[in-house]
Amino acid sequence: MTEHPSTNRLSAQELHDIDAYWRAANYLTIGQIYLLDNPLLREPLRLEHVKPRLLGHWGTSPGLSFIYAHLNRAIRQRDANVIYVCGPGHGGPAMVANTYLEGTYSETNPDIALGEAGMKKLFRQFSFPGGIPSHAAPDVPGSIHEGGELGYALSHAYGAAFDNPDLVVACVVGDGEAETGPLATSWHSNKFLNPALDGAVLPILHLNGYKIANPTILARIPEEELSALFIGYGYEPLFVEGDDPALMHERMAVVLDDALDRIKAIQDAARSGAKTAQPRPKWPMIVLRSPKGWTGPKEVDGLKTEGFWRAHQVPLSGLAENPEHLRMLEEWMRSYRPQELFDAAGAPVAAIRATAPQGDRRMSSNPHANGGLLRRSLELPGLDEHAVRVERPGGVKAESTRVMGGFLRDVMTLNRAARNFRIVGPDETASNRWQDVFEVTERAWMEEILPEDVHLAREGRVMEILSEHTCQGWLEGYLLTGRHGFFSCYEAFTHIVDSMFNQHAKWLDACRKLAWRRPIASLNYLLSSHVWQQEHNGFSHQDPGFIDVALNKKADVVRVYLPADANSLLCVTDHVLRTWNRINVIVAGKANSWQWLSIDEAKVHCGAGIGIWEWASTDGGAEPDVVMACAGDVPTLETLAAVQILRRHIPDLKVRVVNIVDLMTLQPKEHHPHGLSDREFDALFTRDKPVIFAYHGYPWTIHRLTYRRTNHENIHVRGYNEEGTTTTPFDMTVLNGLDRYHLVLGVLDRIPEPAGAHIQLRQAMEGKLIEHGAYIRKHGQDMPEILGWKWER
Repeated sequence: MTEHPSTNRLSAQELHDIDAYWRAANYLTIGQIYLLDNPLLREPLRLEHVKPRLLGHWGTSPGLSFIYAHLNRAIRQRDANVIYVCGPGHGGPAMVANTYLEGTYSETNPDIALGEAGMKKLFRQFSFPGGIPSHAAPDVPGSIHEGGELGYALSHAYGAAFDNPDLVVACVVGDGEAETGPLATSWHSNKFLNPALDGAVLPILHLNGYKIANPTILARIPEEELSALFIGYGYEPLFVEGDDPALMHERMAVVLDDALDRIKAIQDAARSGAKTAQPRPKWPMIVLRSPKGWTGPKEVDGLKTEGFWRAHQVPLSGLAENPEHLRMLEEWMRSYRPQELFDAAGAPVAAIRATAPQGDRRMSSNPHANGGLLRRSLELPGLDEHAVRVERPGGVKAESTRVMGGFLRDVMTLNRAARNFRIVGPDETASNRWQDVFEVTERAWMEEILPEDVHLAREGRVMEILSEHTCQGWLEGYLLTGRHGFFSCYEAFTHIVDSMFNQHAKWLDACRKLAWRRPIASLNYLLSSHVWQQEHNGFSHQDPGFIDVALNKKADVVRVYLPADANSLLCVTDHVLRTWNRINVIVAGKANSWQWLSIDEAKVHCGAGIGIWEWASTDGGAEPDVVMACAGDVPTLETLAAVQILRRHIPDLKVRVVNIVDLMTLQPKEHHPHGLSDREFDALFTRDKPVIFAYHGYPWTIHRLTYRRTNHENIHVRGYNEEGTTTTPFDMTVLNGLDRYHLVLGVLDRIPEPAGAHIQLRQAMEGKLIEHGAYIRKHGQDMPEILGWKWER
């Protein structure tokens, strides 16, 4: 345990004022959980003053407000630039209480003014129909982290600190949250924080001892072990422990000042160019050990409550059935002496208001916590200079994601001075062919760099750690504080952040309803090394289902793009980097593959999101006999190969090829902004002709998007059917019926021809499938006609 001087740095008046502020925040927190009326207890508390359903979490709230009060004092004295990340999101009423005391809540919600009437509305709305959620949701000014799902607070905090050299992110980590895997890994984020260029994160581990109904691990292990754990993580832990409010105020003031002094010393040394013995500093962190439900009822019905898990949610329940609980609630609330805290009009007294910082120095009003205020558009390179030269479809090969990497290299270069663009990913930047970015930046790395190491640097702007959770958390924090970025990941393992994706999508959806929340840059994913290019790694790496996770979210938030070649991928990349308040999912392969569209053609095609490829079609603009639809690079290749076979063997068959880049165009226009009207859909897919649809992912996804369309019963989808193994690339398509031979057979099954027609072609296709299976088992690679296939008219 680190020793600290016991000298009290605060005057008696300062301590009194901080305590008054803290009591006021606690009072407002309890009021939100319990009261409908009589907010200042100016008459005896009656049952009709209490909410019929008691929802909320008291246990963590007093500790959160205690920290908030002390940060306010430090901000005022130092003119510090600080935001507050509340890991224990259940402490939402505490966060609302503090923003109300600072005045920010009333500024964003003018109907909830500082006064008795406003306080009544504040209380009534919490966890109440038509009101606000119980967490530190977007409704709470100053929040960039809801905490509805635990584990992501610290990675969000570090993401906010990157490239924000003047910002201190105070991140409260609950001891229950500290048991999650994502949080445990995110402690290592300090290995990526550059004190010369980035801001600082001050982690505050809030040990109140209990989760919902159990003790927490970190609260029960010996203090020496706890200290050793965080020293091992690379921190300097500073402890504040106790339950006596007066002593705890003194201790917290001393330790907080000590921590902020250490942060300043680390940054000053790094920014002065002074050499240090270790490349990475030992950043301070605070361990606050206080009772769960601090200052609440000691016992309820003879059972321990304060300092125990029973304080987690609502300590006093069943008030209608138990008048004694109603009496205890009134006694508890009056113990904070509200008559001293609020004036005759019901507003916080001047001394309490004076303890909060002013203007944008208030944590609830800091622009970094409303990052859209700071967001500036990226400088983007021209598309033509990066385009693959395609003089005719299928005349040249390229690695699509490598072309994208060259584009992102120039994005990094053009925005070098602004320092507002980063790339994150789990050790896969080069694997996914973005290695060209290393021409202008390196991977961020604050540990020792060996002579043989490559692409590691203290100033690197590529962030790699083998934790998808941490990567996503970093990027979310970076975006939420006004910057831009891209997340590259193997398609199958993007599932690891399914839940984080859900939380961010919900956050964006909620923000759309809040006029004061300014739009932030979109969260952009590249899903590469995808299902059809993981034949070498096998079944465990073959899963295109992240698309389906994305499609579960609201249409206003999510976009899914499946560009078929490099120039289409360039157009999509340029587009998504210009968007805001969205989640853009791009699925693209890295293999050297045929290119179909010139850059000018790709611009038009991607602008529409869907279209007929007339150069591949044989319908001559007339009504086709069959529509061959495709979405994704490999499905497009197999569709074109199938069309070539059909053209050769059934030259009179009128085939229309429809390629889809923007998957959301398949939805009805009333369901998605990019959706096609029924008339537009019918013009592409006809009203009654068979549609053979080759799709990148699970077939039922297409049926889900199109089930209301006129011609849905004629749409026959081939995609990934959960068949995979370590095999050849083409065999992956054969296993799932997505290959050219199965596509041709699908056409033959559905075109209106006399029985027995085209029997020779059918037998040829079936024979090819048998030949393919025998060949790969003998030679270990695909047949020459597959490897050497070219598009021919």
